[in-house]
Amino acid sequence: MFDFSFSELMVVGVVALIVLGPERLPKVARTAGHLFGRLQRYVSDVKQQVKQEMDVEDLKKFQTEFQGAKDAFNGVEQSIHNETKETEQQLLRAVDSEPPSSLDFVEEPIAHEVTPREPSPQLELPLAAADPTVIPSSDGAPK
Repeated sequence: MFDFSFSELMVVGVVALIVLGPERLPKVARTAGHLFGRLQRYVSDVKQQVKQEMDVEDLKKFQTEFQGAKDAFNGVEQSIHNETKETEQQLLRAVDSEPPSSLDFVEEPIAHEVTPREPSPQLELPLAAADPTVIPSSDGAPK
């Protein structure tokens, strides 16, 4: 708290000894120590109270933020609930009503005429290539 060096404390002690005298110096030092202790406790109490007030303010701020988040969540939950209820009602109406016949949409049956196709001509292989026993030589003549 106070920044005194050892030499400064010695000077204050010598001056106090000269001014107060050796008989009253211990009593004054004891009283000064008690006052200094009270001052330290008072300062620490004030710091603690300020810290508690700041914590209370932070808690109130968090409470309002959480309340806003809770309200938003409740709104989303309610909209989902409404959508599911509406969908359920639509499904129940669809089940209760008679399904439309698939023939209601057909005006005329469409007749497809199937015309047979002519078979495609196949390639004819030479007789030598068709016989598996005949192996052509390099000059083209069968062996």
